[in-house]
Amino acid sequence: MTINEIQDEIIEEFGFFEDWMEKYGYIIDLGKNLPLIDAQYKDEEHQIKGCQSQVWLQADMEEDRVRFTADSDAVITKGIIALLIRVFDNQKAADIAHADLYFIDKIGLKEHLSPTRSNGLLSMVKQMKYYGLALSAR
Repeated sequence: MTINEIQDEIIEEFGFFEDWMEKYGYIIDLGKNLPLIDAQYKDEEHQIKGCQSQVWLQADMEEDRVRFTADSDAVITKGIIALLIRVFDNQKAADIAHADLYFIDKIGLKEHLSPTRSNGLLSMVKQMKYYGLALSAR
């Protein structure tokens, strides 16, 4: 699936929920199902700066695709990074670097986060796009 197809799928899924409590529950569940990052990447080098919680992100190339793993010490944040990984994982690096992440506004995520969590979301997106840019230059 393309980045936009995955975003459209997420928008559709979030449309099934009546209110934001249900959406938060779904985001938390996504975080619970996030594959664990290897412990060696839970260091300062892989920590995303600008997040209220601790978030670690690792990216590797497998053939011509970027594979992400991540973790966080906060359940909502872990769910948010799980959503982002769902969109970006197993995509081409250049596609990640140049992606328009419209699903965040369409599902109302940013407006339902505290200002510090919203800044953290932007930091996570920025770091993932940076990995895409750096890996596309290889």
